[in-house]
Amino acid sequence: MYASLVRRAAAVLLAVATVSCGGSSPPAQSDTPTPSGSAPVIEPVVLEEIPHDVTAWTQGLELDGNILYEGTGIVGQSQVRELDPATGAVRRAAPAPNNYYGEGITVVGDRIWELTWRNGVAVEWDRATLTPVREAAVDGEGWGLCHDGDRLVRSDGTDRLRFHDPATFAETGSVAVTRDDQPLRNLNELECVDGQVWANVWHSDEIVRIDPATGRVNTVVDAAGLWPGQGDDREKVLNGIAHVGGDEYLLTGKFWPSMYRVRLDPPG
Repeated sequence: MYASLVRRAAAVLLAVATVSCGGSSPPAQSDTPTPSGSAPVIEPVVLEEIPHDVTAWTQGLELDGNILYEGTGIVGQSQVRELDPATGAVRRAAPAPNNYYGEGITVVGDRIWELTWRNGVAVEWDRATLTPVREAAVDGEGWGLCHDGDRLVRSDGTDRLRFHDPATFAETGSVAVTRDDQPLRNLNELECVDGQVWANVWHSDEIVRIDPATGRVNTVVDAAGLWPGQGDDREKVLNGIAHVGGDEYLLTGKFWPSMYRVRLDPPG
């Protein structure tokens, strides 16, 4: 009986204390975010297989008119190349200056910007002569690069896309990238298309499409098995996206013997 009275008194005191603090107890909060909706997954439809230089450690791929530009990596082997998009043949190639480790590339007018991995610079090339003309300082690593018409978009291996002035390469802002409300890291080669950013995800068979205004992934491409010879070699990974037109793209990877012209049908 005494214990029951004590329990009742404690309950009354707790209720009074709660009211005196401004209201009822707040509901328990979960530390796990609730996804706002999973990004749809699509698969590439292969239209054509095109030869690709098997010695190319592909870091960037971009089609401009009838010229396919490719940037390759590895210290002492990095190049900016001009390819025939129909045959994959190398028309011209120039070594990266100063033994830089070359990364992503993108065309801006009569110039090409090339990232370096950990050298802290981006290199601007003259397209006509395929020669470097100047360098610009870059804070952090360089992975992928594309041009959306008004700005450059850069990935650096983190979960952020960084924006740069196309004339000076000055950084102008950034956005955190999320997939199903979770940070998505290892964003690699980029391709800007119609206001969206496609990105390879390093060491995976996936390509994601990102809305740069929000950083949200809105489409995922499952390209597993695109090149059957990859096997378990995770270094010979998918890395190279070039927009052909409409829903068609060229896809390749590091040391791949082929490029694939594919159709990426919008999710239904």
